[in-house]
Order: sequence, then structure tokens, then C-alpha cells
Amino acid sequence: MEITIIAETQENNLHSVTRQLVGAATSLGASPTILCANGIGADEAAGISGVGKVVSVNGDCFTTFDGGAWATAFDAAAGEGVIMGAATAQGRDVVSRIAARRGIPVVQDVVALSEGIKMTHPIYSGKAMQDVTVAGDCAMTLRANIFSAADDGGSAESSIVQQSGDVKIAVQEAIAKASERLDVTDADIIISGGRGMGGPENFDKLYSIADGLGAAVGASRAAVDAWDEIPHNMQVGQTGKTVNPSLYIAVGISGAIQHLAGMRTSKFIVAINKDPEAPIFKIADYGIVSTWEEALPVLASEIANLQ
Repeated sequence: MEITIIAETQENNLHSVTRQLVGAATSLGASPTILCANGIGADEAAGISGVGKVVSVNGDCFTTFDGGAWATAFDAAAGEGVIMGAATAQGRDVVSRIAARRGIPVVQDVVALSEGIKMTHPIYSGKAMQDVTVAGDCAMTLRANIFSAADDGGSAESSIVQQSGDVKIAVQEAIAKASERLDVTDADIIISGGRGMGGPENFDKLYSIADGLGAAVGASRAAVDAWDEIPHNMQVGQTGKTVNPSLYIAVGISGAIQHLAGMRTSKFIVAINKDPEAPIFKIADYGIVSTWEEALPVLASEIANLQ
């Protein structure tokens, strides 16, 4: 079995989860190849027991993270078989893009792995576990601190390849991202609106508060379905984006199960809703029974006083 591991790095060093990926790969009987962006962590990777080969994939596309450009570069350097990465935001992005380029299945957040490529991963926001068996090439990301890390003692051969993602695509994506507001998946503070906001024009109140907090603006599925002006990429929930910010402010959101699945792990949840029986209050750390018209001006004023 041929397995290629996308090395996970942190502050110009090999992240400890990479050793765990090697441990998982060797448990399947493989001698994996490790791909290191611009050679970061390559020497350490070559010394991990069980590693067959280390490839430093060098290119200017690795200067800053761009999932599309990184996936293009890594895909060109990776062999056939299994593509394996860490279940981090960066790892999920790159591995899934490689899978899409190759037209192979991808399984995210794997917590158990056995021969024959049998995988277990959580579904329904961790409420259940699903067993998956894949025949043939596939891609996967593994959850950190689940698999035993491989020890030192290896002496893998190393090589360098010069690769660069499609610069035109990378530039286009960079320009597009620069013109967008902060994405909910990248934000430490999120303020989301639901259909209780009354109309898409009232989301301007949320944007104003978000600007003062350095926050992203999200939306419930009900708001996205109701108003064309609220795009799907703002949707938080089971069929939207899963977020885990330090602070999540829900305004005019009742708290349907679908929405809760995407934000219930937020560290601190504030709910503003005029209905005291709204389900969102059951998981909120702090609830305000009020209309958004009454609450948001007060919130904006308090934020201004903090600055």
C-alpha cells in the first residue's frame, strides 16, 4: 500500500501530529512518503522510524497559505494510493482539494484505522460514529492525539522537487479573499442573524457590530433560505459551516437542531431572541430576551465604550 503524508508544521517545525500520521500509516504496513512544504521539518521527518521517503516540495506558493495552490503543488509531487493529512483546518482543506482533483473519496476526522482501509469517523456533530471501508485510492485526515506517534530511528532518503501552484489561480483567489469580509470559519468572534432579523437589509446592523468587534457575520439556514441577499457561504449549521469561536452571538435565531450542530461547541454563546422559549437559550451561556431592535443599539454602544 502506498501512502503519502502531507506534513503538518507549526512555527517552522514539524508538528507532533505528523509523527502520529506516520504511526497510523505504518500500522497498515506502509512505509509512507512525507511531503514537506519548502523543506520545513524534512530533516526531522527523515529520522522518524518507518518513513520510506521524504520529499521537500519547494515553491513560492508556500509563502502564505492558499489551499488551492498548496493542493496543486502537493498533488503533483504525491504518488498514487492513499493521501493522508491531519484533521486540522489547513489539513482538511488541502487533503479534500487533492481528493477533488483526483476524483477519489475523502474521509475527514478519522479516529480509528485498520487494514483494508477501514475507517471510523464522527458524524452528526459527534453524536454517532460511522464505519467506512474504501477500496482503492482515497484521501483521509486523522484526528490528532488518537494514534500512537512513531519513534525516532529512521533514515529515510530525501529529495527536493520544485513545484508551484497555478500562480494565476492563486492570485485570483487572493484578490477575491481580500475583497471579502472575514469568513466565519476563520473568526474568533461571530455574530449571526436569523429570520428573526426581519429582512436582509437589517443585517447591516450585524455588520456594523462585527466591524467594531473584529468579528465575522454568519446566518442561520432559515435566513439563507428566505433571502437571496444572504449567501450560503455565511450559513452556520449542519448543512453550512461548523464553527468553534471564543464568542458566538446569535441574534433572532430560534436554535433549530441544524443550526446548533454547527456552533454548539463555541466557548461562549450569547443569544438574543424575543421568544423566551426559543431552544437557543438552552445552550446559551447568556440569554437576552429582547428584540434585535432594542438589543443591538445597546450592544453597539457598549462596544464603542470599550474602544
